[in-house]
Amino acid sequence: MTYQVRPLGPGDQQLAWDLGSLTFGYHERPMPEGWASDGAGRRTLGVFDPAGRMVAKAVDREQGQWFGGRIVPTSGIAGVATAAELRGRGLGRLVLTELLRGARERGAVISTLFDTTPGPYRALGWEEVGALVHYTVRTRVLAEIRPGAGITLRPATEADIPAVGDVYREVARTSTAMMDRSGPAFVTPPAELLAGHDGFTVAVDEAGAVVGYATWDRGPGYDASGKLTVDDLIGLTPEATRTLLAMLGGWASVAPTVLIRLGTADPVWSLLARGDATPESTHPWMLRVVDAPAAVAARGWPRHLTGEVDLELTDDVCPWHQGRYRLKLSQGYGRLEPGGAGTVRLTPRGLASWYAGAATPQQLRRSGFLSGGDTGTDDLLRTATAGPVPTLHDYF
Repeated sequence: MTYQVRPLGPGDQQLAWDLGSLTFGYHERPMPEGWASDGAGRRTLGVFDPAGRMVAKAVDREQGQWFGGRIVPTSGIAGVATAAELRGRGLGRLVLTELLRGARERGAVISTLFDTTPGPYRALGWEEVGALVHYTVRTRVLAEIRPGAGITLRPATEADIPAVGDVYREVARTSTAMMDRSGPAFVTPPAELLAGHDGFTVAVDEAGAVVGYATWDRGPGYDASGKLTVDDLIGLTPEATRTLLAMLGGWASVAPTVLIRLGTADPVWSLLARGDATPESTHPWMLRVVDAPAAVAARGWPRHLTGEVDLELTDDVCPWHQGRYRLKLSQGYGRLEPGGAGTVRLTPRGLASWYAGAATPQQLRRSGFLSGGDTGTDDLLRTATAGPVPTLHDYF
């Protein structure tokens, strides 16, 4: 059977809603008036059979993620769905391969996604490099934390939103893979941002500067079922972090549980015992390199590191960057130039893991994702992407 892969048109919206809602379990709800699969920074591709039935779809989100202190243009993959009767027939590969081609043409150099099952995506070159985890913490544990000196808390106002964005950006800039929240997916007006949470609290220092914030929502009840859900808690100083956590602890008598989103190396852990936090939900996420030379040029690299490694990349899904290259790193910048001896060979999954700093060359070699090279090339490749653990705070 011949299938057509194309962008959605105005007449395809009900088909997209029906396929997506059935796949992800909200099929009892009618399509909202005016709903569209596409929007600011979103492009949907559909797969159609000869009768015009939509049998698969996927969304390309235009976003950026921080690597080495620079924002890397990214394709965020979402809404991947295939008709139940046709799963395992290659339709996911068909739509995602075409989506990657289009994403590269618009300037994306890597792709990320949250996977419900890794197998199909691994077959196309994505690899798991991190997870977004919500932890349950007993509020009484937070009640033991004393506020930091010189910090005042107050509800955020619309005038605070630029400063809040600066706080987030400062933390994201020094991370590996946190989202750039200035892209087309993050255009919510300040009033809507504030209205989107029961609490939006800023931490202000003695000079009046916003040095931290927390966004939180109060669940129902004031007995054992009472809960606070915290999406962001970010402090630029230890005092700001302590004071925001102490505020959450003040809810202990009426909301005995806090659900908080934390990265592996979040400073909050310096104030908690690991045993005090229990993972409530874990959402693994994956990365794929879409255009290797452009991806190397886009991210930041260690400024102290100067060196070269000859690489050979294999990739039948993104064949435009297959071949031999010489990786050159100097003064915080990288180039991937055609040529070289192909000393180190990387599969797509190996390239993804190495780029994200999620695995060392030795680990990749044991996994079968890297071959060749020696201790010298291993040292340079390991140092090149060493840094914070890959972290995302935004589900998509």
